[in-house]
Amino acid sequence: MTSIGILGAGRVGANLAGKLAAAGHHVTLGVRDRDSPAALSAGTAPQIAFADHRTTARTADIVINATPGHTSLAHLADLRAELSGKLLVDVSNATHDADDGLPGDLCYPGSSLAEQLQATLPDSRVVKTLNTMLFMVMTAPETLATPPTAYLSGDDQNAKETVAGLLGDLGWQPGWIEDLGGITTARATEAMILLVPHVLRRNGFKPFAVSLAR
Repeated sequence: MTSIGILGAGRVGANLAGKLAAAGHHVTLGVRDRDSPAALSAGTAPQIAFADHRTTARTADIVINATPGHTSLAHLADLRAELSGKLLVDVSNATHDADDGLPGDLCYPGSSLAEQLQATLPDSRVVKTLNTMLFMVMTAPETLATPPTAYLSGDDQNAKETVAGLLGDLGWQPGWIEDLGGITTARATEAMILLVPHVLRRNGFKPFAVSLAR
């Protein structure tokens, strides 16, 4: 059993929390407001604890960033001391919204949120993954007709192997996981978000992933 803290209690964070807790991990869901609907909902799940973000980051062995990508860097920079020595899994995409609220331009063209986080948090081991799919696919990849791909980007090989193990707990088969290399490769997968709004506008909010076909 691993102690996992998830920063962000929206659809992504809550979805990951439920599946990881069901897999036997000790999960703390980080919320900004303990009286928010998300916090109160988390409190009804006995296998999931909840706390403020600082406590969540400090007490977990592995921390998952599921906060909105456009504010993640500033928010996590404020948690540098709590995240020191931790494995930080970044599943967010940093974009400016288009007029219809869907992802528009990248916040870090020529770079990526993951690279910015690694530079800002040098004492943490950042691994990028699960950012190339709708949130429900993260914990149920087997529901797609075509096997999806979960990409890994990170400078620490041991950290990526640990994350691959967590992906297995979420239902990802080893053959569906693609290690792209160092953290700079995250700029490629983060750029894939630019495809997503066009698919959603044409097909609606149906589960899909941007994957490799072999």
